[in-house]
Amino acid sequence: MGGTEHLTVQREGATLVLTLNRPQARNALSLPMLVGLYDGWLEADADDSVRSVVFTGAGGSFCSGMDLKALAGNGMAGEEYRDRLKADPDLHWKAMLRHHRPRKPVIAAVEGYCVAGGTEMLQGTDIRVAGESATFGLFEVKRGLFPIGGSTVRLQRQIPRTHALEMLLTGRPYSAHEAAAIGLVGHVVPDGTALAKALEIAEQINSCGPLAVEAVKASVYETAEMTESDGLAAELTRGWPVFDTADAKEGARAFAEKRPAVYKRA
Repeated sequence: MGGTEHLTVQREGATLVLTLNRPQARNALSLPMLVGLYDGWLEADADDSVRSVVFTGAGGSFCSGMDLKALAGNGMAGEEYRDRLKADPDLHWKAMLRHHRPRKPVIAAVEGYCVAGGTEMLQGTDIRVAGESATFGLFEVKRGLFPIGGSTVRLQRQIPRTHALEMLLTGRPYSAHEAAAIGLVGHVVPDGTALAKALEIAEQINSCGPLAVEAVKASVYETAEMTESDGLAAELTRGWPVFDTADAKEGARAFAEKRPAVYKRA
């Protein structure tokens, strides 16, 4: 497993846990963090034994966005990773899930601050759990900046446009309960338990047929902007092959025998 000084990678059964690990800076984005994060997404995609990913932050915060001190000209940690960015100028956008969609389900476990770039990365995840004291928001306009991580495109597709525009144009903070009320997150749990809840959801996903799970996720995103007729046609293209897999046969046998299914991705 990979990881860097600002991004830890751990396994919890069939779940890969990626943790932003710069708690002294509320997990503000750094070069080591972005490089480690992108490598983590690639590792999850490449390893068939990984069936889900949990994305979280250390020290009671998820991510407070870009390191504004570095942006102001005070330097950014991890200059030794600069060659990675030179080799792949799109790496930071892939790391932040702007230009990369992992094929495995990604569950966000949010505690504390999830603002600016944190809220932007959140929009690239599939399922979202928040501690009740978590704070969300896109603060860029208050600092004369633009939320260029994808929020002007994605947010209005994920929550009602009136709420998306209010979040984008006011730059104000949102509580976890308010974020849940507008549909930005799916679960609000007691502080300190977001990771446990995310791992619980991951385990439920891991118990399902992995080929079916990946095909369902791909179909949802693939058909999101299609007409209904085009989407239904695309769904058949994605869905029918799943019925011919060993996973599908195992699922049917397990149901008939009233036992848990054991899937081998075939």
